[in-house]
Amino acid sequence: MNEASVSVPHVGQTVPDFSLPATGGQTFQLSALRGRAVVLYFYPKDSTPGCTTEAGQFRDLHDAFVALGATVWGVSRDSLKSHENFKAKLGLPFELLCDADETACRLFGVIKMKNLYGKQVRGIERSTFLIDPAGRLAREWRGVKADGHAADVLDAVKSL
Repeated sequence: MNEASVSVPHVGQTVPDFSLPATGGQTFQLSALRGRAVVLYFYPKDSTPGCTTEAGQFRDLHDAFVALGATVWGVSRDSLKSHENFKAKLGLPFELLCDADETACRLFGVIKMKNLYGKQVRGIERSTFLIDPAGRLAREWRGVKADGHAADVLDAVKSL
């Protein structure tokens, strides 16, 4: 399946079901979370400075997300082993999803060509998607800056 053939869900549309392997020996299944708000934040790479900042801020606000009935999930193309190490190092109270084959990355259209040290590389554009309890895309943020982003997402969850 090429990237152009995928129809990215727009705000107000139902997000197609998908599943991915998760840390903690779990399998993430979007349809199993109906009735709860779901925050999916896509990030480029475990243990890099921006991704560490972002994960730490979602960690620090996690209790507030849970109090609002929302679940938080981080998504990158890193391996489960890398995810488990990153999660342990930061003490993350939520699971990380392994999208090695880019299933969710293609679904949400987050793979972009980026400049890295003057070279064009294909990678994840830092993006977050808020799915409402009915399974519809409520809000999306693309190309975000890591610092302060989790607080913006929390404000959006409060308005659901």
